[in-house]
Amino acid sequence: MRRAAYILSVLIALCPVAAAYLGRQMGPAVLHPAHVAPFRLDATEQMLARTGATKQDFFVRAGDGAALSGWKIRPPSPSGDWVLLFHGVGDNRTGVLGYAEFLLRDGYNVVMMDSRAHGLSGGDIATYGWKERYDTVAVTNSLYSTEKVRRLYAFGVSMGGALALQSAAVEPRIRDVVAEDPFASLREVSFDYAGLQFSPLLGKTLFRPASMEAMSAMAKAGGFDPDDDSPEKAVAARPFAVLLICGTRDVTIPCRHAERIYDAATGPKELWIVKGAQHASAIGLDPARYEERVIDFLKAN
Repeated sequence: MRRAAYILSVLIALCPVAAAYLGRQMGPAVLHPAHVAPFRLDATEQMLARTGATKQDFFVRAGDGAALSGWKIRPPSPSGDWVLLFHGVGDNRTGVLGYAEFLLRDGYNVVMMDSRAHGLSGGDIATYGWKERYDTVAVTNSLYSTEKVRRLYAFGVSMGGALALQSAAVEPRIRDVVAEDPFASLREVSFDYAGLQFSPLLGKTLFRPASMEAMSAMAKAGGFDPDDDSPEKAVAARPFAVLLICGTRDVTIPCRHAERIYDAATGPKELWIVKGAQHASAIGLDPARYEERVIDFLKAN
């Protein structure tokens, strides 16, 4: 019994050491997300056929020279309002086709870009908002120089939600933001991943060294402070309207992130907690209700 207790205590003592080592290795890797999602061209053509929308290639040069690739898509009877759509990590522009479809049905034009270091866009690393927010400024400049834009909105899911929120903090032409399952900050979401998506408490205690080392390694490799990668700070910096959506069964980026962002927001704000929704899946539970909630928000602000 004593021997078993001794072995257990040694293993517990070694956990932080192992966690620190893994965090040190994983930090730089986070800046190079795997391109795990397919480019859904057939699904795109089917969506265009259902909506009667037309697609146009859209290429933008970011401030640091990175080539950003995407589409401008217009419905048959466009309203003059545009929505910038932001996809999740490891995905590409076609990851937000479902959201684009209902926006097009409601008369909104959409811009669907591959985020830097994703899809067909350039850029050496993904920075989860640090550089991407200024990519949005470049995209917006190009959009306004080529289109007559009445109102501009931003809409993103998961990492895309975080990018949309951070973009609106530095791009005042964005009126409102819809963000589903965004992280409050890179620091805060690192506790969820360090806690093995079981409990952030593990990431803040026993496995905290994994988060600390990952953030330190990321800062060194990426040349930015992960603590400044924060939608929570973004909504406090500029009072734009926000609709935050989260699912009660999301263990990847739990609702506490949306709740923290909601509490920090200084503009008009709504928090919609979707019972039973897992990560980035709220639209699938009740598509009609999801569309209604988003469109009502956009029209009201």
